[in-house]
Amino acid sequence: MNRLLFFLGFAALILTNISCKEKEKEVEKEKTPPNIVFIFADDQSYNTIKTLGNDEVHTPNLDKLANSGVAFTHTYNMGGWNGAICVASRAMLLTGQYIWNAHKADSLMRANSYQQPLWGNIMTNAGYNTYMTGKWHVTKPAEEVFENVVHVRPGMPNQTEEGYNRPLSETDTIWRPWDKSKNGFWKGGTHWSEVVADDASKFIADAIHKDNPFFMYLAFNAPHDPRQSPEKFVQMFPLDSIELPTTFLTEYPYNEEMGSGRKLRDERLAPFPRTEYSVKVNRQEYYAVIAHMDEQIGKILDALEASGEMENTYIVFTADHGLSVGQHGLLGKQNMYDHSVRTPLFVVGPNIPKNKKIDADVYLQDVMPTILELAGAEKPDFVQFKSLMPLIKGERSTNYESIYGCYTNTQRMVRTDGFKLIAYPNASKLRLFDLTNDPLEMNDLADDPKYASTKNTLWKELLSLQKTMNDPLNLEDFMFN
Repeated sequence: MNRLLFFLGFAALILTNISCKEKEKEVEKEKTPPNIVFIFADDQSYNTIKTLGNDEVHTPNLDKLANSGVAFTHTYNMGGWNGAICVASRAMLLTGQYIWNAHKADSLMRANSYQQPLWGNIMTNAGYNTYMTGKWHVTKPAEEVFENVVHVRPGMPNQTEEGYNRPLSETDTIWRPWDKSKNGFWKGGTHWSEVVADDASKFIADAIHKDNPFFMYLAFNAPHDPRQSPEKFVQMFPLDSIELPTTFLTEYPYNEEMGSGRKLRDERLAPFPRTEYSVKVNRQEYYAVIAHMDEQIGKILDALEASGEMENTYIVFTADHGLSVGQHGLLGKQNMYDHSVRTPLFVVGPNIPKNKKIDADVYLQDVMPTILELAGAEKPDFVQFKSLMPLIKGERSTNYESIYGCYTNTQRMVRTDGFKLIAYPNASKLRLFDLTNDPLEMNDLADDPKYASTKNTLWKELLSLQKTMNDPLNLEDFMFN
């Protein structure tokens, strides 16, 4: 009897120790700082995700992300100070500052006199093992911002003359997205999107053996032109399945005055006047390179799963801006329409609600302070953008009462209360859209007397935002209709 009691007591002690150790592991796991993976696309518009409403595209991995966390449906980029909108977008993202302050920061970087830490530096100082691969397009070298840097890419893959002003007709086959002889994304022998996935997967496999959590900045060049991908991805989108955009125009009426005319690089990709066939081909190639990038994102997600770190990792996905690809007679992103200034944005990870959509207007650069908060890093005073976490937690309903947009000195925009006002100073023209009833921005209400009060309210809000943004352009110097 005594032996039985002894063994029972001994077994109970062992079980108690095991239980305590398991609890210790759980507590320790809770204390472990999360890993963070930031995935950044280039030129990807908000309306290119299947699960968010576009049945033409093929994005199973982005769909998975969107359904695994929170999708922000109204995410904006402020614009740019030159034709390379990605420069301004990334400068804002890495400095955390609004566009015209980021422009000054970019100028100081060029003079090697910018003193504030950039996003990667802040994460390193917070104890993260930081990593970057892919597109950079920021003045300061990536090696000075992240600890681990591989395959830094330029602003865009090299484009050839054959890639412009095409296709001229259905017999124009001088360009094929899978033709590796044109270089572009194929330069070096392996598609650049595949290189990003391979780089990321290797880093994840190595990083799990380190003591510090990791922060990954994975910047795809896709789906920027030249929109190249393996042939099977192009064949996924037969031309007869590609719908012509509802907003199709042969040419935008104010393209020259607003700085998006026939000489702008992005706009030279397709012939003028626009043809239905050329727009469909460009959209086919756009969807194909997105589908190919989506497959690479799947590889990164698989690597996270294989590492055992997925449950302790936040994943944030967005793009630097959108793209027209034939909408409103435009090809590029140098305009204030939603297809060009609005991007997808997903936040996924521990304690993030699943399959939730938030319609509040936000800026894509809000991901910078969001990730600082998730990492437990202090937000510096100079960071102007706002964390998305209060919106995700339901602590507030909006980050901004109105959204500001700009392009050089030729365009200004404000979006608030379901309306958008666009100003073209060089054309002396205002355009007003009711976004609730006209989400594709096709019916200009600026000259409708019934909307005079709305136009005046938005005009005053735009002038107020200019002061907030330190905007150098004085709109009151111009006459508007």
